[in-house]
Amino acid sequence: MALHIICCVKQVPDPETPPSQFRVDEAQKRVIPAPGIAPVPSQFDPIGVEAALRIRDAVGDVKISVLSMGPESYRDAIKHCLAMGADEGYLIDDPELYNADHWVTAQVLAQAIKEKLSPFDLVITGRQAVDWDMGVVGPTIAEVLGLPCVTIVKSVAVSDGKIVAERVLLDGFETVEAPLPAVVTVSNELGEPRYPQLRQIMMAARKQVTIWKATDLGLDPSSLRNRVNIEALYVPQVKVETEFIEGDTVEEKVEKLLQRLREAKLI
Repeated sequence: MALHIICCVKQVPDPETPPSQFRVDEAQKRVIPAPGIAPVPSQFDPIGVEAALRIRDAVGDVKISVLSMGPESYRDAIKHCLAMGADEGYLIDDPELYNADHWVTAQVLAQAIKEKLSPFDLVITGRQAVDWDMGVVGPTIAEVLGLPCVTIVKSVAVSDGKIVAERVLLDGFETVEAPLPAVVTVSNELGEPRYPQLRQIMMAARKQVTIWKATDLGLDPSSLRNRVNIEALYVPQVKVETEFIEGDTVEEKVEKLLQRLREAKLI
């Protein structure tokens, strides 16, 4: 039987957006899309798809499904992954979920995986989304599904009903084994994702992306509660002040500097 790998992806504002174009609606607590600059797949998510494709290259018989949750525009991120070589795309597009936090997002994705995409062998996410940088949706999906989770992975292989993954640590690497099914979050150390060729892009354009609402998954959006609430969202104001410490000798300058630091309660 073919292995079934599910790759979760997200679309984000282009990180290359010039700072001068970055705007925030402080009242609505949301980022205003920069005019003329299209959003892109979150940096680590295509790397997750690349990990799945490498498993297919090694194993052969692998089905790769791409799953996302967000508005209609997220279809573009899914299409990009289909052009890379994934087989099927699924989008949970429900306006009542547009402001979901990581907990609700993981709950909904886990429900879609369990109810619509089972049986499956492996769920792959990026190590974190590059907009909020929280890095918790993948592990939370694992928690909801009751599956083992290996995070911040630089390589992953499948054999004999288990995964063998190499994790990135602060001071090196470690190799971890876990039984299937499992959840893996992939880091950029895995390497650059393959770039779709024109023929693949054209083929992906003809593929249908299946759309679901929360109710299609057996969920009542009104019963889903965020655990993280945004109190404020704003562009920080950076203010730099420079003060020159005068003195006839180095010792005098040091003493005056220490006095100023004490006055500012920095030491």
